[in-house]
Amino acid sequence: MSNTPMAASPLTRAVLEIDEYVSGLGWDRPARLFALVDTARLRAEQPSLADRLGLGGEQEADALTPIEQDEIPTGKPLDEFLGTIAWPEAVTGCALTVERLMLPPSAEAEVPDDLDEAALNAWVAEHPERQEVRMTVAVLRDGSRESALRLREKDSPTEVLTGSDLVPGLADALAATFEE
Repeated sequence: MSNTPMAASPLTRAVLEIDEYVSGLGWDRPARLFALVDTARLRAEQPSLADRLGLGGEQEADALTPIEQDEIPTGKPLDEFLGTIAWPEAVTGCALTVERLMLPPSAEAEVPDDLDEAALNAWVAEHPERQEVRMTVAVLRDGSRESALRLREKDSPTEVLTGSDLVPGLADALAATFEE
């Protein structure tokens, strides 16, 4: 990964790798779901797949490999879709990228109280301070979390904000896919 800090945790590196991959596809894309698998385990248990993915022996022992899943169905709310997912044992974690409109905290006081979800979305879409953001959120079975946020107006690998609690609701929804 050209733009990923080597000192970052394996989860942070995976999130930044996914962010870089998705940014190469451009904006206005549907949400994308990724399984995160232990790279060393993948190389040991499925060497031909690891070879096809270009996973030589150079990765460190605790690296994670993101594997993109089938397209997320359109027309179904994301939270409902996530509620249908169950991961096999070999999956260490998962990640999701999604684009949304975001308002600065200063705009919260302006939000009308009587809007339903569709009207609220329309109101946000017309707000002069709205910003388009791509969120990449990942969780591991052990509860670890990481996120990367990229603003469309600052679409550069050096302008990606990372942190473990940037999108807590989405992280909670992803973590629930590992609950039995």
